[in-house]
Amino acid sequence: MRNRSVVQRVALIAAPWLLIVLAWYAVRASGLVSPALVPSPHEVLAKFLELMQTRLPHDILMSTQRVLVGVVLGIVLAVPVGFVLGWYQSIRSFVDPVINFFRALPPIALIPLVIVYFGIGESAKIAILFYASFFAGVIVMYEGIAQINPIFVRVSRTLGASDGEIFRKVIVPLTIPHMLTALRVALGVAWATLVASELIAAQQGLGALIQDASSFFQLDIIYVGIICIGVIALIMDLILRALARRLVAWQERIA
Repeated sequence: MRNRSVVQRVALIAAPWLLIVLAWYAVRASGLVSPALVPSPHEVLAKFLELMQTRLPHDILMSTQRVLVGVVLGIVLAVPVGFVLGWYQSIRSFVDPVINFFRALPPIALIPLVIVYFGIGESAKIAILFYASFFAGVIVMYEGIAQINPIFVRVSRTLGASDGEIFRKVIVPLTIPHMLTALRVALGVAWATLVASELIAAQQGLGALIQDASSFFQLDIIYVGIICIGVIALIMDLILRALARRLVAWQERIA
């Protein structure tokens, strides 16, 4: 019985991906789009295996490293800023328009200024990813913290808890889910911004791979780069979701 449930679960997970591949083949075979414009899944897989013998592993490593550095720096700053904005209504009312103004600016529009101030090295690419991660993380943090029920604080004070104890034993545990959500959102935004950040004179990375391939109309390589970005982002998100379930299991038990 257990083996059957495992098989069903695997089939449920695999089904949508299989449908995507079948739809991909169907579009190519339909004649609605020229086969020259739609490389088949097996051609993309063959190109992936070929690139894995040359530049692709290093491209993946470089892009992942850039995303992680940008996200870590962004979240390290976004968590305290988001906490302050979420906890203090007066500060939030004052700063919120500014935060939303900068959040609405697409990172790609800032590339000329980033080049002026940071040059064309790694710091420029990290700056773009930091910018995207920070504002995404701040919004999630302060929106989440602003919704924390103040009754927890009032009950703690009634029981004689000091401000330090309330912060350590009430506020911090309640903010952990919001921190993890902010990290997940920031990671997604950073991966979505990766190609833009690697427009800045990148020689290596998945964004650089896609741009180089587009210059020579190598559609199979473009597909490889896009799929790699999606797969790595998905793996990171699954890891964070598993971590979140483990860290906030106590909340589910209380509920």
